[in-house]
Amino acid sequence: MRDPDFALFIESFGEATHSTHVPEESFVKWVGKLPPILLTYWREEGWAGYADGRLWTVNPDDYEDIKDAWLEETPLATLDNFHVIARSAFGDLYLCGERTGRSVTIVCLHNEILALKNNLKPSALHEQDLSIQSFFGSSDPEDLDYPDANGKLLFDRAMKKYGPLAPDEMYGFEPALLLGGTAKLENLRRLKLDPHLHILRQFDSPTLPFSGIDFDKLMK
Repeated sequence: MRDPDFALFIESFGEATHSTHVPEESFVKWVGKLPPILLTYWREEGWAGYADGRLWTVNPDDYEDIKDAWLEETPLATLDNFHVIARSAFGDLYLCGERTGRSVTIVCLHNEILALKNNLKPSALHEQDLSIQSFFGSSDPEDLDYPDANGKLLFDRAMKKYGPLAPDEMYGFEPALLLGGTAKLENLRRLKLDPHLHILRQFDSPTLPFSGIDFDKLMK
């Protein structure tokens, strides 16, 4: 039986439109590293795409290289052991720390890393579970969409024009927004996620939302 937060998530997003069974060795590997409630979701739901691919729960192993590339040379690289647990159709990466829980988001299209200072500190297991439940329970499909330059949401139009996403694909802009590209349907492409996010990372170092923070003190 689904917990209330995930039930609310399904009410908003609908049942999975794509799902992959999670092998037992993945549970063995990630127990003690990721919050128990997340592993429960994996066992009950698999790694899955929701709302036609607006949000995907993922195998963290598939995203380790991407995550390392984006966190490299930032304070977060040594603050905690972070892992990607979900991603959006437009390449946002949702990270969970082994000590901090669901605490960091990488907005690759804008070259930004988002985090709240209060979340970047060691959390008890029940608090980490709450961070996962809050992530799913508070998610809304429209919040995971992306507006064009006129404020009109792109996902449905992109899916109609370019087709639905496979588990390893995303919608990205060419030319990239970081290079002066315009957010419009004609500039969207259906792209392989891994190489595209690596390319975006090469354009510049990501911006961080905090300055003057003693990260060592946060984790004590």
